Amino acid sequence: MHIADGIVYIGVNDHELDLFEGQYIIPNGMAYNSYVILDEKVAVMDGVDGNFTDEWLGKLDATLDGRTPDYLIVQHMEPDHSSSLMAFTDKYPETVVVATVGAFNMMQNYFGTKFQGRNMIVKEGQTLSLGAKELTFIMAPNVHWPEVMFTYDAADKVLFSADAFGKFGALDVDEDWDCEARRYYFGIVGKFGKNVQAVLKKLAKYDVQVICPLHGPILKEDLDHYLGLYQTWSAYGVETPGVVIAYTSVYGHTKKAVEELAGMLADKGCPRVVVTDLARDDQAEAVEDAFRHNILVLATTTYCGGFFPSMHEFISHLEDHDYQNRTIAFVENGSWMPAATKAMKAITDKFTGIEYAENNVTIRGALNDASRAQLDALAEELAAKF
Repeated sequence: MHIADGIVYIGVNDHELDLFEGQYIIPNGMAYNSYVILDEKVAVMDGVDGNFTDEWLGKLDATLDGRTPDYLIVQHMEPDHSSSLMAFTDKYPETVVVATVGAFNMMQNYFGTKFQGRNMIVKEGQTLSLGAKELTFIMAPNVHWPEVMFTYDAADKVLFSADAFGKFGALDVDEDWDCEARRYYFGIVGKFGKNVQAVLKKLAKYDVQVICPLHGPILKEDLDHYLGLYQTWSAYGVETPGVVIAYTSVYGHTKKAVEELAGMLADKGCPRVVVTDLARDDQAEAVEDAFRHNILVLATTTYCGGFFPSMHEFISHLEDHDYQNRTIAFVENGSWMPAATKAMKAITDKFTGIEYAENNVTIRGALNDASRAQLDALAEELAAKF
């Protein structure tokens, strides 16, 4: 795949892995992207997962056509990109390794070496000439690891963006970018919104025409769309107005209440209602939906004096990823001593910029006229926010 004059894609597709980073379901696989820049000098941009080392090196060898890489540029040291690097450096012992000081420290931890005598430590704004192409290095700490940098090719207006602008899914599968990029962003990058905002400000001074991430497709068209989404996501803004109802239910009574609430919201003009069963649905998608919309209803049963485990897992994910600037409402069920709302609120009180609904719902077993009236009052309050 030729991206621009002298820039070639040599990444791989992974359809063997079931869980990315040990937790994210990837039904359409994963792409590990790597690139070669061919000029008077040759630079290889990042490696791939170690399970695909032979395939990657074979593609590299075919692309080089007898040449030897002058530089290996390591933008990100996460093992899905770096575990193939020792095989590369063994095959090309004269190649100079280019990375941040933090990346070289990680190489010491992973490989037992910082490649002394053949390393180049780069800093913010430093450039590297390959001939006609001049590369500029842009520090991007905590997007999403602390050693990360981006690389900008001024000649072709190409940004190599490390994990930023990446998504789940192999490149031999056609699927919507927004959905899987959103799930990827909030699951992996989401906690570091301030860091993403900082690097977006840096990028504003560069004329970027192509984005080459380490996961997902190369982005060449409608870049304002992708940059705009990253701006919204990293600022914890609302992408789509609507209500997410995340629930757990043991015997179906809480589920029934959720279904009735969703119907009430739709009848009262709520533009979008998303319902997710936290015990059965993908938690990463539930987190994605919570960040995408502006109102979140947490509906669950009282359990062991607190609340149901899958709800606890979900709220923990929200806390871990710095959920903020949203409206939260509670629906609790408890046959003899409802306690879920108090226990959930003890956690969500730690979140930044949370507004709570005035009307919450308490069910004692099955729905009745009183609890249905509470549902209606909550639906009225939430619908009025649109």
